[in-house]
Amino acid sequence: MATKRAQPPTRTRVVLGELRQRRSAGERLAGDRVELSEPSGVGDALVRGLVRAQLVLALRLTLVVAVGLGGLPLLFVVAPAAGTARVFGVNVPWLLLGLVAYPFLVAVGWAYVHLAERNEQQFTAVVRRPER
Repeated sequence: MATKRAQPPTRTRVVLGELRQRRSAGERLAGDRVELSEPSGVGDALVRGLVRAQLVLALRLTLVVAVGLGGLPLLFVVAPAAGTARVFGVNVPWLLLGLVAYPFLVAVGWAYVHLAERNEQQFTAVVRRPER
């Protein structure tokens, strides 16, 4: 007796609609203002302002991470009791660097994405603002 082999399921193509909407919004943005697509002083100033805002944001959050995680060894040198303390049988430095550091980094990453998107939305609002 021959057994029937089951046919594999047909492939389904999944398309991210949100990605397509963002791309079309960027295309509309470029079409709204000629200053951004053509070399001009106004367009260059707008783009430089956005790049500068994103750079300042990145540097600020880098400083937060450097102080937050880089300050831990300094804490253990200044307060040796903190370096030898135990919680649930585990040394505090291991807990801070092994468990607490990851949620901290995720929170900083989330903050960066949120604030960078806000900068881009403000940039878009300035570019789309009707001229007076």
